[in-house]
Amino acid sequence: MSSQSSILNSEYHWYALRITYSRELVLKEFLDKNNIENFIPMRYEYVTRKEQRIRKLVPAIHNLVFIYSTRKKIDEIKEENAVLLPLRYIMDRETKQPIIVPEIQMRHFIAIAGSYDQQVIYLPPTEYSMQKGDRVRITGGVFEGVEGIFVRVKGDRRVVVSIQGVMAVATTFIHPSLIVPITEE
Repeated sequence: MSSQSSILNSEYHWYALRITYSRELVLKEFLDKNNIENFIPMRYEYVTRKEQRIRKLVPAIHNLVFIYSTRKKIDEIKEENAVLLPLRYIMDRETKQPIIVPEIQMRHFIAIAGSYDQQVIYLPPTEYSMQKGDRVRITGGVFEGVEGIFVRVKGDRRVVVSIQGVMAVATTFIHPSLIVPITEE
């Protein structure tokens, strides 16, 4: 084993994984019980049960989970629970390695996706990674501190945080007075 792969096996990172058959919440329960940090983008949805309309928190993107752990620990979970929790890494097409999400990018993503706001929009990663827009920081409101790309989505100006090769999430409308450009040093 090379020193690079042993470093990756011993360090904690955010990994993007797919779990089949919409078992995200079963996996979340398992990870929470084992004190393994994880994040599943969720949103409220109305479902009808016994002729009553109920507001329920459900995964916004089926089969997607982010896990903060070592690669070795995730591999152990995959092996030991292959039948109950069939997990697959989301792979980088160029390097053929599992996608590792940078800590700061994941925090900005969680700040937006963790709000459960109906106006938050989930986007395919390719749709906004190529679009031109200014790199900005939000200076006020519920998304204060989030950095992303300021673009027009569905007629509104929003800040988009993209996780390369996985997905992107756009805030609700952000007034330009709450935005400052980030200049590259």
